[in-house]
Amino acid sequence: MNFIRETITAFRMTLVLWLLTAIIYPLGILVIGQAFFPFEANGSVMVNLDTQPIGSALIGQTFTSEGYFHGRPSSVRYSQGKQASPTGISGGSNFAPSNPALLERILERATELQEENIQPLADLIYASGSGLDPHISLRAARQQLSRVALARDVKEDEIIRLISRYTDNRFLGVFGEPGVNVLRLNYALDLQDINSQ
Repeated sequence: MNFIRETITAFRMTLVLWLLTAIIYPLGILVIGQAFFPFEANGSVMVNLDTQPIGSALIGQTFTSEGYFHGRPSSVRYSQGKQASPTGISGGSNFAPSNPALLERILERATELQEENIQPLADLIYASGSGLDPHISLRAARQQLSRVALARDVKEDEIIRLISRYTDNRFLGVFGEPGVNVLRLNYALDLQDINSQ
């Protein structure tokens, strides 16, 4: 009799915990997210003037044109052709510091930057832990300023204003370093080109 009572109690507790953790909590978070943070809850997807998605402000992307600021290198090749992983897949290279492949990749990237007269700063040669960091440091943005201004035929002062606008400050004013969101900055440069025509 005692065993049956304990089994029923355990079953009830399992049911209550399942309802709380699998249904009530996720639905509550979904409602709060959609009500108060819809942009963030739906992936922070940015759209262009034609309302077509151009990317997520939370996921780094590869920009190769001279007229764009380049973000951090990624160990994950997302959304770039047939051999690419779908956007959202993250992951580091998992190379140990002693791995020759890591050293080779870093030296190759540093050489490319030096050929462009850009100081090879850490965030321009190392991938982030997730492989998807959408930010670069203010120093990395300033290193690329001349190249972008020359390619777009605009004054550096105009681009500096955009860099300041799309710089995210420290989290809670204390944690981390300020970072420039590369997708937002590059799209703002495109909009500026459209408006000046």
